[in-house]
Amino acid sequence: MTTTELHYDVRDVRGEGPVLLVVPGGAGHPMGLDPMIDALTDRFTVVTYDPLGLAHGRLGEPVDDQRVEAWSDGAWRVLEEVLPEGESACVLGTSAGGVAVLDLLARYPERLRHVVVHEPPCVGVLPDGDRQQAMFLEVYDTYRAAGPQAAGARMGAGLAEREPVGPLDGQPLTREEELANPMAIFLAHVLRPFTSYVPDVEALSGSSARLTLAAGADSRGQLLHRTAEFLAERTGSSFTELPGGHIGALEHPVAFAQRLVETLVPVAGPPASSTT
Repeated sequence: MTTTELHYDVRDVRGEGPVLLVVPGGAGHPMGLDPMIDALTDRFTVVTYDPLGLAHGRLGEPVDDQRVEAWSDGAWRVLEEVLPEGESACVLGTSAGGVAVLDLLARYPERLRHVVVHEPPCVGVLPDGDRQQAMFLEVYDTYRAAGPQAAGARMGAGLAEREPVGPLDGQPLTREEELANPMAIFLAHVLRPFTSYVPDVEALSGSSARLTLAAGADSRGQLLHRTAEFLAERTGSSFTELPGGHIGALEHPVAFAQRLVETLVPVAGPPASSTT
């Protein structure tokens, strides 16, 4: 593995509290998450990982196609830097960040106390996984042909498990425009590798006591709600609903944080040894 610079922020109003690592979705840019993080800092030391450094001065710099394993390796390195000796962390991963967190738990479970994964788009686990992965490839092709707005419309229809309505028209972005737009970076360099990733169900089943799959209450009947429920069943893990939809952390940050705390704390308990 090539060692790269780590980008993350640490926030804790009280100056104490167990570590909660947050791995955002999209291209990993934590934009819009401050209200949720603020609501969590009374209980946790919140460490927000920014895999591509987009919020740390790297927006606009070249980006290659991303690898799930690179994000989870980086998340593990962050935990190695911030965790006190002998302690373990809670983790929240949302959307693409949730895919990375599933890989983190499968490969590096030693110092993870409880992991909540919200609507990960790892649709390959589903009985109709091939068809759903093909849908995300259509989203990518639409982005390349007609830009992010048309791709967003195609993806929105796919997540709702319906066909798009009307033509998907638009203009592709220049390379410079793409690199300045976190959503475009996600569509260009994160969408395909992360939606094609298939979690290690056997490894996750062995860590099922430390894994909760989550979906938005407003996402019922949609693809990623179905994915989270199915993966919870396959791994023997818990399933819960959090407020809002796929971007519930942005839509209802305080309520989302409160429900997240309720989900984490019963499992989190006192700090666990890194050897357990």
